[in-house]
Amino acid sequence: MTSPIVHAWRLLKWGRTLARHGALRGIERDPHTPARLRRLLRLARLGARVPDQPQYAAAFTAIGPAAIKLGQTLATRPDLVGEEAATDLLRLQDAVPPVPFDAVAQVMRQSFGRPLDTLFASIEETPVGAASIAQVHRAVTTDGRQVAVKVMRPGVEEDFARAIDTYEWAAAQVEPMGGEIARLQPRLVIETFKRWTARELNFTREAASASELAETMTAEPSFFVPAVDWSRTSGRVLTIEWIDGIKLSNRAALIAAGYDLPELARVLVHAFLRQAIADGFFHADMHQGNLFALPGNRVAAIDFGIMGRIDRRARLWLAEILYGLITGNYRRVAEIHFEAQYVPAHHSVEEFATALRAVGEPMRGMKVKDMSIGMMLDGLFAITRDFDMVTQPHLLLLQKTMVMVEGVATALDPEINLWITAAPLVEDWIRTELGPEAAIADRIVEDVRTLARLPELVRRIEARFPAPGGAPPAPPLREIQLIRVGGGWRYALVAVGSAIAGAAAMWAAGGW
Repeated sequence: MTSPIVHAWRLLKWGRTLARHGALRGIERDPHTPARLRRLLRLARLGARVPDQPQYAAAFTAIGPAAIKLGQTLATRPDLVGEEAATDLLRLQDAVPPVPFDAVAQVMRQSFGRPLDTLFASIEETPVGAASIAQVHRAVTTDGRQVAVKVMRPGVEEDFARAIDTYEWAAAQVEPMGGEIARLQPRLVIETFKRWTARELNFTREAASASELAETMTAEPSFFVPAVDWSRTSGRVLTIEWIDGIKLSNRAALIAAGYDLPELARVLVHAFLRQAIADGFFHADMHQGNLFALPGNRVAAIDFGIMGRIDRRARLWLAEILYGLITGNYRRVAEIHFEAQYVPAHHSVEEFATALRAVGEPMRGMKVKDMSIGMMLDGLFAITRDFDMVTQPHLLLLQKTMVMVEGVATALDPEINLWITAAPLVEDWIRTELGPEAAIADRIVEDVRTLARLPELVRRIEARFPAPGGAPPAPPLREIQLIRVGGGWRYALVAVGSAIAGAAAMWAAGGW
């Protein structure tokens, strides 16, 4: 178990780095920051030269790989770090120097337990990309297929384990300070980050996510997911089909190749909405570096380490909220928040509907170049504080991905209106899931499940209430903790004492 002194030392070093980049200024000046935490932040920046403009992304990059991932998580929480910081943190794209190929090859040999020439005809030693967790090399398999080989950086698991251990410790220290800190649930934020990272550090899980996403996206043929090479995949090495396309970040190359940029933007938005709302399983790292254009105005995605999942009930609520904001039905949006228990019952539905109208109405009908989902989320987060809304962990990844998709779509087509683009798909899904046919189908499924449970229910009733003449069931006995007293003579003493006490109790009750 790590000593508190070690945790404190790590936090002091990280705090100094954040302070030198001006990344603590916003939290320090926030009136909701507890006084004790504010004093600690001032101590961290003591003597540091603080720049006029905070450099959040640069600060987290300077701290190290685990901090980069934490920064990407915090980018989903403008309510926690502020809109300015969240926007800047979205620039974290995991660009780090690569490790030498010899170290990468050693990881691959250890993972597969066999020589690499039995799996690959050739591997390019210069990586095509390097991130905080892994780097990717282009290769050709022994059967002649071009593939991308993602290999985990040596020692990354240990580095992340140490950092997350300290993150958890720090969150546990600040959350009991109460007030706004407690409402934002920093321990839950770190726990969510820990789960995301655990998935990313297991490439077999990532391969399974890619395979599942490919199956669910058959209804959206313009969105392509590369196939996994399972025979060349392990916990620390992932091999997938090579994508020969143009990155969506390269607008000039897309135009030169004759791509329809507005159509690419529409495909991306539809693919994301189908994943998040219709299927409940979505790619949660849709930045420009992970998206490619393919012939036929198709969009391909890579890097499936961060995936989001939303259950059907939450998707119904989400779809109704989006559609309510699109159509201006703020009363229904407010009711959904109360039904989902996102807003405590002591608040007024009418007041919450009015607050939602103040956020949504100014943005209806505007193009993305004039408004943004980030602006909307910023307004909604301001409402959360007024109405005591607690963080919803299943929505954190969704919020982050919505902002990412908006940024990519806007870069492709500045004239796109996400509300208009989303409306047909959201409306169709709501009609399918909430229409009369869906209600009848849900009722049939529920009744069938109830009927299937009847035999087991009857057996349990018979076991509890047997037929007349049988022995009655034994009454439940109170659990009593057994106490070990000591040697044999002590056991004898306790037994004699217990017998005397029992006899006295029976005599007093008239039992003799």
